[in-house]
Amino acid sequence: MDVVNDSIGLLVLFLEPVGEDRWLRPGERFRIRTDYRGDEPAFSVTYWVNDGDRAAGIENVTVWVENGGVDAEVSDVDGADVDCGHQRPEDIDRKWQANLEKAKSPEKR
Repeated sequence: MDVVNDSIGLLVLFLEPVGEDRWLRPGERFRIRTDYRGDEPAFSVTYWVNDGDRAAGIENVTVWVENGGVDAEVSDVDGADVDCGHQRPEDIDRKWQANLEKAKSPEKR
């Protein structure tokens, strides 16, 4: 399945149930593959946005691996692997890391 960012801002591709993210710039295309060969669809897709993301020029799409194993390959148009966190903005990365550390702190337990 291909995911294309036709918007003018960033598109965050979340891959579930493994909880991975990849960020597409306008005009970018990523391909998602699994080894599933059954009759049911391999994926389902959910598009969502919230006011904060929209104000920042960010759209979101979640691709759920529904059938077969949860492992899926994500590549760019040239076939190169696209890893989790690809093109994640530094400010978002810092914010997510801070939230993770906060969640791990003993005071939160």
